[in-house]
Amino acid sequence: MSEWSRSYPYTPELAAAKAGFLAECGQILIETNKPVAFDSPDHLHPRGTKNDNSEHRPFNAKLRTLPIPTPLRVLDLGCAGGGMVRSFLAEGEFAVGVEGSDYSKQEKRAEWGAIPEFLLTADITEPFAIRDGYRSEVLQFSCVTMWEVLEHIRENKLAAVFANIDRHLMPGGVVVASVCTGNDWFEGVAIHQTVKPEVWWMATFWNLGWVSRPEFMEHFAGEWVRGGVTAPHSFHVVLGRKSP
Repeated sequence: MSEWSRSYPYTPELAAAKAGFLAECGQILIETNKPVAFDSPDHLHPRGTKNDNSEHRPFNAKLRTLPIPTPLRVLDLGCAGGGMVRSFLAEGEFAVGVEGSDYSKQEKRAEWGAIPEFLLTADITEPFAIRDGYRSEVLQFSCVTMWEVLEHIRENKLAAVFANIDRHLMPGGVVVASVCTGNDWFEGVAIHQTVKPEVWWMATFWNLGWVSRPEFMEHFAGEWVRGGVTAPHSFHVVLGRKSP
């Protein structure tokens, strides 16, 4: 089971990993005209961004043995407390998280107090670029994850989200996500902005230039960071770019 709200001890291994990666890239920067999704229900009525801090080490182990570009580099969109990012860093893998709300950043909640250099804020429905502080190049990742994120995006903004993913995903990289197909109301507000069945989502991914990788789905054997028992109305998907 994933850990949703726990914060983890600051270990020598984590400190060494942080120092090593920062020596390599200097500083991780994000270029965006909208550093906070200030008009998002998730920011205006914080719940997930206020409480969640998911990680699941068996998922990390499965991802590490997937035939994708190495060394493994992971980008987690909608990272909330940053738990998954911290888990990869502690295991010696480079990882960055982007969260739409600055609630956890302002409160130094969960992992934002421990690994702030690797946790960034931006509205992922607007163009952004994560850059290497030394070379100013756009950082690319072998895997982009989104756990219970896409349903929070308005339908007309999904293309923009996947354009951001495409900008940061290495050739041969994959997108791993869980997507909820049900409604979610909090404080009288509809938190889920796009409520559609799985077949609609799969067609949308295809139309946006992405194809399902069922063989990779089997590889994970149910070891997901979110979804399943914790999200009964969700499904999982592994996507790769469509061949030209």
